[in-house]
Amino acid sequence: MNKFICFILIIISLSSCSEYQKALKSEDLALKSKTANDLYEKGKYTKALRLYEQIIPAYRGKPQAERLFYMFSKSYYNTKQYYLAGYQFESFASSYPKSEKREEAAFLGAECFYRLSPRYSLDQIDTEKALSKLQKFIDTYPDSEYLPKANEYVKELREKLEKKAFEIAKQYYTISDHRLEYNAALKALDNFISDYPGTPFKEEALFLKFSTAYKLAINSVEYKKEDRLNLAKTMYNSFIKFNSESQFKPKADTMLATIDKELQQFSK
Repeated sequence: MNKFICFILIIISLSSCSEYQKALKSEDLALKSKTANDLYEKGKYTKALRLYEQIIPAYRGKPQAERLFYMFSKSYYNTKQYYLAGYQFESFASSYPKSEKREEAAFLGAECFYRLSPRYSLDQIDTEKALSKLQKFIDTYPDSEYLPKANEYVKELREKLEKKAFEIAKQYYTISDHRLEYNAALKALDNFISDYPGTPFKEEALFLKFSTAYKLAINSVEYKKEDRLNLAKTMYNSFIKFNSESQFKPKADTMLATIDKELQQFSK
């Protein structure tokens, strides 16, 4: 019985392959279209794509074009060819403004760019592009069923940009070992805190800012040392005000004790 079922499945599979090859080589647009749609419905998107790519240009402007164009775009999406899918979905939404699939296409087009966004350590051009596309979708369809997902993507992408910006600022701190580099690190951390006031990295950024000011003060020439020690102490207060139970507090307190000890010589 099992052998018989396997035999039937093999026959069906061979027949299906034969039909696909026949459609692929045929000049009959109707046959290609029907075969492509059948493959699409069966989830065989790669094969469907090969046929869609052959027939889409010939169907432009015809009544069947809208459905074919949508399935063509979705096939790129389902095979994770996100650059091509994003372009095709945008083209679909632009070409068929009254389509019932337009909202979905607009969202999926924006989502494609989200999926192209690389990890934070790489260039973030695609992340910026994805944010722009998603924001445009949110503004155009404020009541969309896809809105929660779009907002989730936006939040994730913004956090990725924050992480990238923080790591750049932190790199200034890591490599700083003389006055000019301390000042560059302070500037970078200042800019980060200013640009991302609600960032989850603010606590660490404030600590690094204090730590940088501490290093600058301790290594200063004598006539600038008192002012810089007091400035570092001010930054410590800002850091503690933000979170008095920070994980960085023990280390910060040790540095503060050194600052107070250094300041004693000036009070004398």
